[in-house]
Amino acid sequence: MADEVTQSADGPQAWIDEGALAALMTATHGDPFSVLGMHVVADAVVVRALLPGADAVDATDEAGRTLARLQRQGDSALFAGIVARDGKTFPYRLKVSWSAPDKRHESAGIDAASSAADLFDDPYSFGPLIEDLDVWLLAEGSHHRPYEWLGAHPCRVDGIAGTRFAVWAPAARRVSVVGGFNHWDGRRHMMRLRRECGVWEIFLPRVGEGDLYKYEILGADGVVRLKSDPFAFRTELRPQTASVVQRLLPGRATDPARQRANALDAPVSIYEVHLGSWQRHADGGWLSYRELAERLIPYAVEHGFTHLELMPVHEHPFDGSWGYQPIGLYAPTSRFGTPEDFRAFTDAAHAAGLGVILDWVPAHFPSDAHGLAEFDGTHLYEHADPREGFHQDWNTLIYNYGRSEVRNYLGSNALYWIERFGIDGLRVDAVASMLYRDYSRKAGEWVPNRFGGRENLEAIDFLRRMNHLVGTQRPEAITLAEESTAFPGVSRPPAPDLQGGGLGFHYKWNMGWMNDVLAYMARDPVHRQHHHDQIRFSLVYAFSENFVLPLSHDEVVHGKGSLLAKMPGDDWQKFANLRLLYGFMWAHPGKKLLFMGCEFAPWTEWNADASLPWALLAQPAHAGMQRLVRDLNRVLRSHPALYELDTASAGFRWISHDDAAHSVLVFERRARDGRGVVVVCNFTPVAREDWRIGVPVAGAWRELINTDDAVYGGSGVTNGTLQAESVPWQGEAQSMVLRLPPLGVAMFVRED
Repeated sequence: MADEVTQSADGPQAWIDEGALAALMTATHGDPFSVLGMHVVADAVVVRALLPGADAVDATDEAGRTLARLQRQGDSALFAGIVARDGKTFPYRLKVSWSAPDKRHESAGIDAASSAADLFDDPYSFGPLIEDLDVWLLAEGSHHRPYEWLGAHPCRVDGIAGTRFAVWAPAARRVSVVGGFNHWDGRRHMMRLRRECGVWEIFLPRVGEGDLYKYEILGADGVVRLKSDPFAFRTELRPQTASVVQRLLPGRATDPARQRANALDAPVSIYEVHLGSWQRHADGGWLSYRELAERLIPYAVEHGFTHLELMPVHEHPFDGSWGYQPIGLYAPTSRFGTPEDFRAFTDAAHAAGLGVILDWVPAHFPSDAHGLAEFDGTHLYEHADPREGFHQDWNTLIYNYGRSEVRNYLGSNALYWIERFGIDGLRVDAVASMLYRDYSRKAGEWVPNRFGGRENLEAIDFLRRMNHLVGTQRPEAITLAEESTAFPGVSRPPAPDLQGGGLGFHYKWNMGWMNDVLAYMARDPVHRQHHHDQIRFSLVYAFSENFVLPLSHDEVVHGKGSLLAKMPGDDWQKFANLRLLYGFMWAHPGKKLLFMGCEFAPWTEWNADASLPWALLAQPAHAGMQRLVRDLNRVLRSHPALYELDTASAGFRWISHDDAAHSVLVFERRARDGRGVVVVCNFTPVAREDWRIGVPVAGAWRELINTDDAVYGGSGVTNGTLQAESVPWQGEAQSMVLRLPPLGVAMFVRED
């Protein structure tokens, strides 16, 4: 559309053609910067401004001195005029008198309450914002930190305070920023398209932190959609859906202490937490991030945990999803406070020596209208074909991992939480659903890969690249996969070219161990002798991956009952069996994860809408269970044999694994220096005196912990310090005689 300077009876006018005017007034103009702002037309310097609700508009110099009165084009909201005739552009401002009844200019933008002229900087006076290299990287899908450019960023441009906005919507016909500052009017702040990368951008003076906004997108299909910002750093509390202008928090430096604490040879005991239901106020209200820092962190430290794992904190519209159906991947949920509040929580955790792991959901997203679905009128983030792009189990959409910009969006999000909040690790949810195209689908309901197979090659490539990005950019952090199949090499490095090898996770959840041990422990002890392989099978593959042993929230919801309720027998036996399970878990190779509340054994399954039943701790059996978990954590952290070689076969040795008749296991855990802890497990309720076990070295052996100790609610069949005798037994040159606790685990360490 060509600019044209015409002459009217009232003097020179800088009108645009009627087609362009109509496009502006209906917010269908795809390139508003080509007509709005300052332009040189045949040596005339023209200023045009689209200002619905304005009565009069002057163009001024930077000091506010009037240069020209801009004239209204017809009865439209476009004001235009010639401000100079030397063909040279210069900085200018707009002085506007608003219609008093029109409130659309309120908030951070323009104050309509006064009839006095309002002086402000024109958004269309600013040039392109994204630097050329970043445009290139965004277009290539290789920008490590696109969140530094996309989204809303309070800043100063040419000395002017405001906020720059940028959003990826390559197929959109038009994109506008709308908010309280422009009465949610999509005509007011239509954006510039950077065609090289499909990103729309604009700088809005006087818009700042705390302002609400969305993107109004005229899609490729001709439909106007109101979308939240995919890169919003803060959002409204549900059910409201607007994004909130929020500064990008300064980065956190790599911390060598955290790197050591997260290492494969470090003691790791993870306390999994749902922030909305760990504790609540007396009126049922949530604790804030800062209140949780004051209560949850000291509790976890007191009970010996090394890490907190938080169920998803990224913003989500539906409480009942527990965060696993996210809309705002870059925004800590506003349920508990601001991004600054959440970072104060992670800082407090680190100050107390606790790591923080986040549950992270790159597998799928909900189809809510304000989210990513059909974002620019096309299937931008998701697959178009529902056989590839729709999760039947969760009624959610699947990311299109074959699109480089989508991989970039997700990969940079992993880096964002680590760099900006100091997160120690990401537990990646539902990895199995990402790895297989036929996941939870019947024949004919899925599309094979290019080789005709079931593996999702694009998702595999994404996971390798994401783990490589985290590993190279932030080596102190870890990633953990919730992966329930036998996919090979989940926690093994990818090939140098990322086209083969493992997936690159540091850890994999050992779902096989979890299923087997819970099934075994649910059996009446009289039948366990017939299922001895079930309790020892995990040691066949224990070192094929770097494992975490999870007893997570998934095991205590949806009618599965609590861990205590799963145990057989009367009340005493239920508690004894659960203590036995915990003792076996803490002695078994692999890092530990326990869901909140399980440390004191509630009778009922977890309720996400209420606080944990803390009143149970007034009962000795529950308090004893809590004390046992605390002491197991302290024993774990005090003895390298129980953690240092968790991921290596050299750290484990059977002493006796074939006594199915008595359901007894005996094994040794070893540290690098050869020092060991001998573990005895009795999976029956029969206490046995004079029970002989082989031990690897002679000398005195001290009982470290015994789950049957009376202080934990047990029967008190314990041992003090025992002397090994030169009696060969179970393949060892020496042995010792002990009291075998009923439904109990005892651990022994050789005294120096």
